[in-house]
Amino acid sequence: MYRAAQQGYATATDLADYLVRRGLPFRDAHEAVGRAVRRASERGCELGELPLDELRAFAPQIDADALPALSLEGSVGARNHPGGTAPAQVRAQIAFWRERLDAEIPPEE
Repeated sequence: MYRAAQQGYATATDLADYLVRRGLPFRDAHEAVGRAVRRASERGCELGELPLDELRAFAPQIDADALPALSLEGSVGARNHPGGTAPAQVRAQIAFWRERLDAEIPPEE
């Protein structure tokens, strides 16, 4: 599952979000990321495997601090808000539901 999740340019949205945070209008970020995905596809690699200078050719706002978001771990970890996919949020939900289940299911005799 881990290998499958790394394929298909799932982090493209993260790069577009990064560019929007850097002040690029979403339509321009979407276009730049689309071109970057096309290049990665042509090269047979994932988006995060493109060199930084090549990524910057699509949008000069891309800096080295964008690279962690282009990994699966960085993408998942970036969603650290209630209901998000960050490990801390997942652990909090597991604890919450364990507590709820423990309270509602009577112990066995």
